[in-house]
Amino acid sequence: MSDSKKALLSENELSDPPPAYDPTTKPTRGAPLPRPPPLNLPYLNDLRNKRVILASQSPRRKQIISFLGLPNLEIIPSNAEENLPKTLAPFEYVLGTATKKAQAVYSQEMDNEEKGEPALILAADTIVVDMVVGTILEKPRSEAHHFNMLRSLRDAREHKVYTALVAMAPLASARQPGYAMEVMVEETSVRFDGDVSDDLIMAYVRTREGADKAGGYGLQGLGSILVEKIDGSYDNVIGLPLKATLKIIETVMEKADDDDQLLDDPLLEVEEEDED
Repeated sequence: MSDSKKALLSENELSDPPPAYDPTTKPTRGAPLPRPPPLNLPYLNDLRNKRVILASQSPRRKQIISFLGLPNLEIIPSNAEENLPKTLAPFEYVLGTATKKAQAVYSQEMDNEEKGEPALILAADTIVVDMVVGTILEKPRSEAHHFNMLRSLRDAREHKVYTALVAMAPLASARQPGYAMEVMVEETSVRFDGDVSDDLIMAYVRTREGADKAGGYGLQGLGSILVEKIDGSYDNVIGLPLKATLKIIETVMEKADDDDQLLDDPLLEVEEEDED
């Protein structure tokens, strides 16, 4: 055996197996993205010594949010059922699913006696929508389903990717409902290359790179060979639009810090006068 063949064999032996279509199988996790110096922003600095929860087991979302430099970030996937009817409008469907995730983890962790309440819970959900028939696409269920999904996206040429973000933070005043919530939906248009052949699609499917991804492809990896162009946020297609995430965190943390707002609350003044 030649040295080059030995080297190739060694490389293949060391490589991770592709992820399975079995939903109970966890996806293979690659090396984390390099982290830049943390952003020096007041609301992020405040969160760096507090519990922050990402209600998602997606390794891509974990990698993207790592850029914010939150050392106490915990990954706690939601146990909420993702069973909303796909007859809903895509905006309603993705936002409803992300909201269920956030609320489930909030209910679970707010009374955590061991770790204490989290300062922030962030949940997200991503869907791909075939614009020809308006079908909501999530993760492929099998190799045949995966192939047909990508071929339909190629034939449709353009599709939409929606990511819903939901942020929850406990109110400093603890008044009802006890938390602040902010929501946001990011939309990106993706255009597939109409000249991509069935053979290339099947070759990509068999790499299993897209087996655990909504729409069945990974723009940040080999899946980019299927794409002609995008219009909108690149990291939204990956699963977590970082700019929108930063904005929603800032907004919800401002709302959660409501002690000063109580002093200017006219309803509170009326209640105090009634007590007198």
